[in-house]
Amino acid sequence: MLVLGIESSCDDMAAAVVEDGSTLLSSVVSSQDDIHERYGGIVPELASRRHIETVVPVVEEAIRQSGRSLDEIEGIGVTMGPGLLGSLLIGLSFAKALAYDRNIPFVGVNHIVAHPLATLISEAGAEAGKDKPDFPFVALVVSGGHTTLFRYENENDCKVLGETRDDAAGEAFDKVAKLLGYSYPGGAVIDRLAKEGRSDGVPFKRPYIAKESLDFSFSGIKTAVLNHIKGLKGGGLTEEVIRDIAASFQEAVVDVLVRKAFDAVRQGGVKDLVVAGGVACNSRLRERLRARGKEDGVRVFIPTPRLCSDNGAFIAVAAYHLLKAGRRDDIALDADPNLSFRA
Repeated sequence: MLVLGIESSCDDMAAAVVEDGSTLLSSVVSSQDDIHERYGGIVPELASRRHIETVVPVVEEAIRQSGRSLDEIEGIGVTMGPGLLGSLLIGLSFAKALAYDRNIPFVGVNHIVAHPLATLISEAGAEAGKDKPDFPFVALVVSGGHTTLFRYENENDCKVLGETRDDAAGEAFDKVAKLLGYSYPGGAVIDRLAKEGRSDGVPFKRPYIAKESLDFSFSGIKTAVLNHIKGLKGGGLTEEVIRDIAASFQEAVVDVLVRKAFDAVRQGGVKDLVVAGGVACNSRLRERLRARGKEDGVRVFIPTPRLCSDNGAFIAVAAYHLLKAGRRDDIALDADPNLSFRA
């Protein structure tokens, strides 16, 4: 089955064509970083306006790059939530119109639940060998808006094991980068600065919450960085100090993510761990996850960086399995910015 996936939950407009839920034929992403950088964060109205301009050319380019035609598309998957309402409506409205005009079955997809399914794509599996995770597995979705641990029984069945109580990890990265004088998006900036800093330069406390808890909380460490900066004396934020703060902050966040992910694996009695979402691009997180996996005898699956961040490929994979299970959504389907991923 040839499925077109459309993703527009935030500031990226993306589309991809995937065959039989595993073979990636194309993936096109239109980024808006240059638009939102000057504001230090995403401006929802600007994001949705830009989506109106890019949805048609992005979908057309994805189909062109796939080497197939629109007439060959057998299913459409589109993000219905969670996300920014205006952004969601652009992608969903276009997908519904296309499905209606071409008489193609379509389904709305939960963006967060779909993220880990990127590891079922052949390109994604290349980084960890040709293997793919076996069900059941534990998945950590770590992004700008969400930090959530799931247990997946199959492609269409998962439950929440833990989630953030306040700031998501990616949000904390962006805010700390801003405190250090850098613009949005901050994740890549922190990653780069940390490589030249001391990870033990500042003794930030690790926000584990409680010994057995699988929930997350990153607002406290963000405040700790702010207070540390305010307490600096003498030269203040020198380049060396900035690098040490970035490295120490990153190490603290990575410590928490790695520990809780492997706690979930241990508690769930599974052998496979999937990590996805924009923050899964972080080089230190990837390094630590693989090292811990080798120590614990756990197989760790992380998509290639371009499939970690928002894209249409994992939306197409999720849609394939939903369509295969017999689900079809009505043209009246609405976007849900607060769409739950709890059963």
